[in-house]
Amino acid sequence: GYLSPYFINKPDTGIVELENPYILMADKKISNVRELLPILESVAKSSKPLLIISEDLEGEALATLVVNSMRGIVKVAAVKAPGFGDRRKAMLQDISILTAGSVISEELAMELEKATLEDL
Repeated sequence: GYLSPYFINKPDTGIVELENPYILMADKKISNVRELLPILESVAKSSKPLLIISEDLEGEALATLVVNSMRGIVKVAAVKAPGFGDRRKAMLQDISILTAGSVISEELAMELEKATLEDL
């Protein structure tokens, strides 16, 4: 499920619905907002919604997403990646194949700050 009830955009049903979103997949815990700022700015300019699937999202990064979502700056939702351990990484790879995106992985020397819209 979603990481914050503030992402809900269908309050009558409690559902988060995003139409044709960019999907950011990361196999790490995201807590530093500086990691997300470059991609958030790019997504905001595109006016498309953003779905973040990561190991976890917390602290100032989660707070920033909630504030941006509530102010209507970026339509965003964040969820925890399914599974655990190596299975989680495999499931993220499966999702990336289905969505034609990339998993931002430090194991592959990829950095979240350097992610572009082409990676989503």
